[in-house]
Amino acid sequence: MNRPICIGVTGASGAVYAVRLLEVLRASGRDVQLSISPAGRDVIRQELGLEVDLDNFRLDSLLPTSDARGKVEYFHWQDFMAPMASGSFLTGGMVICPCSGSTLSAVAAGASGNLIQRAAEVHLKERRKLVLVPRETPLSLAHIDNMRRATEAGAVVLPASPGWYHGVRDVSDLVNFIVARICDQLGIEQTLTKRWGEK
Repeated sequence: MNRPICIGVTGASGAVYAVRLLEVLRASGRDVQLSISPAGRDVIRQELGLEVDLDNFRLDSLLPTSDARGKVEYFHWQDFMAPMASGSFLTGGMVICPCSGSTLSAVAAGASGNLIQRAAEVHLKERRKLVLVPRETPLSLAHIDNMRRATEAGAVVLPASPGWYHGVRDVSDLVNFIVARICDQLGIEQTLTKRWGEK
């Protein structure tokens, strides 16, 4: 069954990872439920030069029009009536990419100040896959402690720390490395990078 993947985009650096993940999920035929925080929108503007209107969202402002098989359904970050806000709505997992330090803190504490945080709380309480992709460096003790707490609650902390062993030629190879690891956590087939030992 093609249960949708929930994607939360928050205000950490690394918006390119979120956009590439959306491209890959759509191309694989997976449906996505997307929410973007105001800080996430600001980072998208700063890093990618894209203008995203959170109140009147258009997918083509974030992704080029394509014949991808998966559909993307957008929900406002304040919309607590969105399907992903309820445990009775079945999903294939959730990814917060990139995951800001404040979002990580909210997830670790079980706080729900917006839809992304609420959906993360739902995934933890329902024992569903939740992948957090922080990019902060260096890490404070509070970051490390929040990562530990989130992990103990059932989340997977997957830092945006790409490897270099797969024959890196340009930045897209580093982006694909992280997106490939996210897909692996979600059980989604991908051929973005060579695996260790592959020729």
